[in-house]
Amino acid sequence: MYKIQTLNKISSKGLDLFSHADYEVASELSTPDAIILRSFKMHDMELPKSLKAIGRAGAGTNNIPIDACSEKGIVVFNTPGANANAVKELVLTGMLIASRNIVAGVNWAQSLKNEGDSVPALVEKGKGQFNGCELAGKTLGVVGLGAIGALVANDALALGMKVIGYDPYLSVDAAWELSSHVQKATGLETLLGKVDYLTIHVPLLDSTKGMYNAEKFAMMKSGVKIMNFARGELINNADMIEALKSGKVSTYVTDFPSVDLLGVDGVIPVPHLGASTDEAEENCAIMASRQLKDFLETGNIVNSVNFPNCVLPLRPNLKRLLIANKNIPNMISEMTSLLAKNGINIYDMLNKSRGDVAYTIIDTEDKVSQDMIEKIGAIDGVKMVRMISLG
Repeated sequence: MYKIQTLNKISSKGLDLFSHADYEVASELSTPDAIILRSFKMHDMELPKSLKAIGRAGAGTNNIPIDACSEKGIVVFNTPGANANAVKELVLTGMLIASRNIVAGVNWAQSLKNEGDSVPALVEKGKGQFNGCELAGKTLGVVGLGAIGALVANDALALGMKVIGYDPYLSVDAAWELSSHVQKATGLETLLGKVDYLTIHVPLLDSTKGMYNAEKFAMMKSGVKIMNFARGELINNADMIEALKSGKVSTYVTDFPSVDLLGVDGVIPVPHLGASTDEAEENCAIMASRQLKDFLETGNIVNSVNFPNCVLPLRPNLKRLLIANKNIPNMISEMTSLLAKNGINIYDMLNKSRGDVAYTIIDTEDKVSQDMIEKIGAIDGVKMVRMISLG
């Protein structure tokens, strides 16, 4: 039986995948085989020795100690694209509220509650202070053309906008999803000087933290409107506040409110609603659960953030040996030599690496004894070894 621990409330549509007798799901488990979570912060949590995998029902994994997991051979999954439509719709909403002064207008209209029958006349008299602009004909810059960025770019075209995209790491799959009408910028600086709106869809890395700062703002048109539904730390908030004061940036819509941004003119703080739809939560839970289930039952890895994608076709009645190890020379020869010396014939095999870690799947018709598993685990550099039956 596999034990699945939940660290957040997870949609039942995902947990239902673990409903048969081979699984136990609970929020309190001392020896879980896998953990599924959303935003729970795991950095101060002791990782159980039994833990084999973590499924993040969402894209960001900053709340998970990735390096510690890699060192222990724990595979961490996320769910790229599962909440893309929800975030896309909120980005478009942000562009609209930034353009039409809707938030200020609604707040002002609410203030008229005690004006009685005078409200209609006051509305007609005062609405002019909330004049805005339309999206059609304006230029949108999309930085990061993954699942979310591509959807935003395509829908912005449908709204009549000109769209310029920039992504030096654009994958082939993502490129297929992108409209041919999206112009491709040769560099970030080239894009920044041309756009009326900017939306950011890049991961938070050491190289991207605070990358939108005074230097980048100086390259932009005066009055640019910026959407940040990726990560708050991508923006240097002190420089953003100065850019808002000077008029270089007219509006900053962020899904990541912080105390220094609250109450600042031009900031529209959204309370981290990017993936907060029933549909997105269900999609993320289903995707994370499927990935965990597949890994536990077959050893295959898809959408891991710390291990390579590694999928070996299933063949019935075989035994499958799964090994995580440091990506260093001679690891494969040590493992296979040990198997050969003990009369274990390899039926099929797959080995892939990612950075400092490697993952090996070995299929055999012979059952590998517990003693042999322990010997493989004792090889210097091996982080994890387990064996499963493919039925």
